[in-house]
Amino acid sequence: MLLAGCAGAGGGGLGSGGGPSLNILMVNNPQMTDLQKLTAKYFTKKTGITVRFTVLPENDARDKFTQDFSNQAGQYDIATISNYEVPFYAKYGWLAPLDGYAAKDAAFDQQDILPPMRESLSGTDGHLYAEPFYGESSFLMYRKDLFAKKHLTMPAHPTWQQVADLAAKADGASPGVKGICLRGLPGWGEMIAPLTTVVNTMGGTWFDKDWNARLTSPAFEKAVKFYHDLVRKHGEAGAAQSGYAECLNNMTQGKTAMWYDSTAGAGSLEGSGSPVKGKIGYVPAPVDKTQHSGWLYTWAWGLQKASRNKDAAWKFISWASSKDYERLAGQTFGWSNVPAGKRASTYSDPDYLNSAKAFAAVTKSSIAGVDPRNPGVQKRPTPGIQFVDIPDFTDLGTKVSQEISSAIAGKQSVGTALKRSQDLADKVAQEQR
Repeated sequence: MLLAGCAGAGGGGLGSGGGPSLNILMVNNPQMTDLQKLTAKYFTKKTGITVRFTVLPENDARDKFTQDFSNQAGQYDIATISNYEVPFYAKYGWLAPLDGYAAKDAAFDQQDILPPMRESLSGTDGHLYAEPFYGESSFLMYRKDLFAKKHLTMPAHPTWQQVADLAAKADGASPGVKGICLRGLPGWGEMIAPLTTVVNTMGGTWFDKDWNARLTSPAFEKAVKFYHDLVRKHGEAGAAQSGYAECLNNMTQGKTAMWYDSTAGAGSLEGSGSPVKGKIGYVPAPVDKTQHSGWLYTWAWGLQKASRNKDAAWKFISWASSKDYERLAGQTFGWSNVPAGKRASTYSDPDYLNSAKAFAAVTKSSIAGVDPRNPGVQKRPTPGIQFVDIPDFTDLGTKVSQEISSAIAGKQSVGTALKRSQDLADKVAQEQR
């Protein structure tokens, strides 16, 4: 019993086939569970490496891998971490660098990983600390048929003011249709994500380069007021409680003419059972003062520094993030389920393009155009587009989102919400300084 208990820690023991074993913690997203189904047959059978998965909802998984990696407990060799965690996990010494492995693995083809992904998964020391499983940016989705009905034209690269004007004109294009859907649901990963991209392109920032909070600056207030007014005038009913899932449902059910959100949403809209398949157009994230304004997010494989089986861990990571795995997933589950958004080669694969032709090119250009370190018009103290890359941001972003969501619900003014938010951000800024 003692030996069995020790064997699981850090993947240091032997698997059922006599080879090494790995313990992997990951979020319960559909593409992750697809991977779980294929691992024994296509990875363990080939390598002899047994993989034990722990699969949890995002919040639970994040709590668990943060605790395990911060303590260097070694319970999990690998975890799905995001580009939010990577820079400070690397800074704190919780992750093993992967660039040495990638350099020796020609078949993996590290240069095929899209540059913004490589940069967002690297530490300030220049080392690579995670490999992406899939990635996303944000873009604007719109109903081509409703636009035609109202004689509206979507610009190839819209500004936010153009979007606001179009939303007003698209309202009521069909009975019950609203001009746009925007997240108003509180949460640092919900409303704050799209809202912060609007802040960035309108000239605002959460903190300046000297860690001064800027939530009551004219640019920040302008962006929040714009977002607030747009969703209240032309957005979905119950906007203050609408997040990604609610907006996806509204768009799928034909209740909204436009939706600004994750590029990942397109796969669902163009799925075989979608009522709006073939009716959606896709254009880059709207802008104001910047050329690009999309966000950047990836679930990636991070290797805990305390792992005692790093070589075996790299074999799994390199398989799970490989071109071959993408083809395997496409052939097994359908090409719309490929974990895309990370490799340039995905967007020249004819099988993938046949399934994703409506949105593939815009998705690739949206990801390729972002700059995680300089997403706005002024210097930042830390990387991050739709978030500020510090541990405190999960709490700060959520509390600020609650204030702004309250304003969207009509319970307080934007000015009051931002004054309260500034007080919260001042405390974080003081700690950072």
